[in-house]
Amino acid sequence: MEDLRIGVIGLGLRTSLALSAHRPGRGSVVAALCDSDPAVLKRQSERFDADILTEDYRELLDRSDLDAIIVMTPDDTHERVATDCLRAGKAVYLEKPLHITVEGCDNILRTAKETGTRLYVGHNMRHMGVVRTMRDIIRKGVIGEPKTVWVRHFVSYGGDYYFKDWHADRTRTTGLLLQKAAHDLDVVHWLAGGYTTRVNAFGDLMLYGDLPRRAPDTPRPENWLKEFEWPPARRGDLNHVVDVEDVSVMNMRLDNGVIAAYQQCHFSPDYVRNYTVIGTEGRLENFGDGPGDTVKVWNTGPSGYRDDCDIAYRVPAAAGSHGGADTGIIAEFNRFVREGGATDTSPVSARMSVAAGYMATMSLRDGGTPYDVPPLDPELAAYFERGQR
Repeated sequence: MEDLRIGVIGLGLRTSLALSAHRPGRGSVVAALCDSDPAVLKRQSERFDADILTEDYRELLDRSDLDAIIVMTPDDTHERVATDCLRAGKAVYLEKPLHITVEGCDNILRTAKETGTRLYVGHNMRHMGVVRTMRDIIRKGVIGEPKTVWVRHFVSYGGDYYFKDWHADRTRTTGLLLQKAAHDLDVVHWLAGGYTTRVNAFGDLMLYGDLPRRAPDTPRPENWLKEFEWPPARRGDLNHVVDVEDVSVMNMRLDNGVIAAYQQCHFSPDYVRNYTVIGTEGRLENFGDGPGDTVKVWNTGPSGYRDDCDIAYRVPAAAGSHGGADTGIIAEFNRFVREGGATDTSPVSARMSVAAGYMATMSLRDGGTPYDVPPLDPELAAYFERGQR
């Protein structure tokens, strides 16, 4: 079997994903690289043996020697870049979130359907061992039927990863309740077996709004991901625009009656996710999302809190970035490019996570007013549910 030849557009923080796709002789090879910054393109090209380098992604679209494109450009460019690739007949891997608006998401899905070109959205948490372990526990009926899901996300590096570049500008992301939370909202939907129909949210720019910012067009300091400052109020060199919230809380009602909640803070001292799912016969909970972590289940009672739980499930070990998820998601993408059909990730699910985060952000900026999530066109939903056939 010959390797798929893949082009990569955008060589920022997620270049680790492209490295997972560069497996010469083992299924896929990164044959083309594109980044609008020539210095970044030169530096990252040294990690690959790609024979095609360009600063303009459009130069990749008519090439007959590329089988697929991985798009990892900033969120606000996803609609333009992805639709161009789809219209050129290139199978697309689009890094999450699908887009920063519901309309943009729907335009991408519509283009994929109209052109018949394969679209894959990179919600790699569906390939994390801890998420798959929680899903398997629920499917086995160990906690009964899920009724409520709670997620707390402590983001210790938030000031560095999200407030020192374009992520801090709502015109580029809508907000971190969409950009950062899209993964978690997708997992909530996957575990609960439904999609959000109504939201309300509160949040604020509590800490980073008053810290020193760089002048426009000033690059980030070279050590921006090597020297993390503490406490958070000491941070400087923030993006020249900072207008997204650094604390947010969100409530959701799903179409199957499940009620869920999501909380996010970007100035906590530690980085960790905490999932809780409560069903009709028990509760599961986890702290951490790496191999070797534990998902605990309590399904006897009633009682006071018991740290030893009733059943403990060890998350299986896995190699590679994001707890092995990047390797898993690239394997699924390669299979999808070759064969098509159903995948664990879903463009419809990706759209619904963006829609929930987008409407929650609208609620947050409207004093917590509840908002309904706009449904997806049934014809589009049916097309993707058929595996894009």
